[in-house]
Amino acid sequence: MGAWQLPEGIDELTNSQALVFESLRRQLLDLYADKGFGLVIPPMVEHVNSLLLNSDAVDKKTFKLLDPISGKMLGVHADITPQIARIDAKRSSDLVEKYCYINSILKTKADDFYASRSPIQAGAELYGSDEISADIEVIKLMLESLKLLSISPIVLSLGNVAIFDALIAQEDISTQTIIQLRAILSHRSTPDLAVFLNNNALKNADLFTRLIKLEGESDVLSKALTIFSHLDQAKVAIEDLITIEKQLSTKGIKAIFDLSELQVHEYHTGIVFSAYNENYSKALVQGGRYNGIGRSFGKSRAATGFSFDLKFLSQRHF
Repeated sequence: MGAWQLPEGIDELTNSQALVFESLRRQLLDLYADKGFGLVIPPMVEHVNSLLLNSDAVDKKTFKLLDPISGKMLGVHADITPQIARIDAKRSSDLVEKYCYINSILKTKADDFYASRSPIQAGAELYGSDEISADIEVIKLMLESLKLLSISPIVLSLGNVAIFDALIAQEDISTQTIIQLRAILSHRSTPDLAVFLNNNALKNADLFTRLIKLEGESDVLSKALTIFSHLDQAKVAIEDLITIEKQLSTKGIKAIFDLSELQVHEYHTGIVFSAYNENYSKALVQGGRYNGIGRSFGKSRAATGFSFDLKFLSQRHF
């Protein structure tokens, strides 16, 4: 192997590629600043317990190293959101706070969202409001980001992980089993779900089977209300989706719904959303609500936001 070769999954931008990226980075930061989102630049390395937030997905993708000065375990950030939670927790204000960032991150392996192990994560996050209006604000900003990147048409997909959580709350299964079930629903694999349910006795087996099939336009929400009418948490989650669908419609934004959408990270607690384009095989942007994410830092706050790989999306013409 030549000394000039990069590790697998690690890439770089040079010449015109780098110039295109930098131009888009500046335009995005101007957009976010205009919308009141303040720029933050978190450190590349932190104490590992600050980065993981009890997320198995983040843990597995985080490079870890021993600090020769303190003797403590450090981690290279694989996701910026935990760092934003720490930054927000340091502030004494209980007001709404808005943050944005465009930072390189590093992953031990690629995942269903980031194709590279060295993406440049761009995103915006809003803390301190649990109102639907906050979710709509970040969704609109997400769509404006893609418009700035000249990516269209966009298909907006909405879900709510609280439905899955409501079903899980009634089951007596291990954390590892929950992770396995989450992965199956995330991949919408009906055959794998059938095998899983055959090997694991679940009280809500039939409801999980029905949940994985709830995908389509707004009529799936009325079907879901009927199916989960006996579960208060799931019912509230579906009603939140109905509310957000109505408000988006008044702004001319149409959405489809995927009620088994669980996203990559386990820290999401409510509404989740993704943006798709016909020229790409997977989501371009992902986001959602993660209330209470700052709890481990001593300040539990409502939060919602989105992120994407700007390095990847800036290079689609090359």
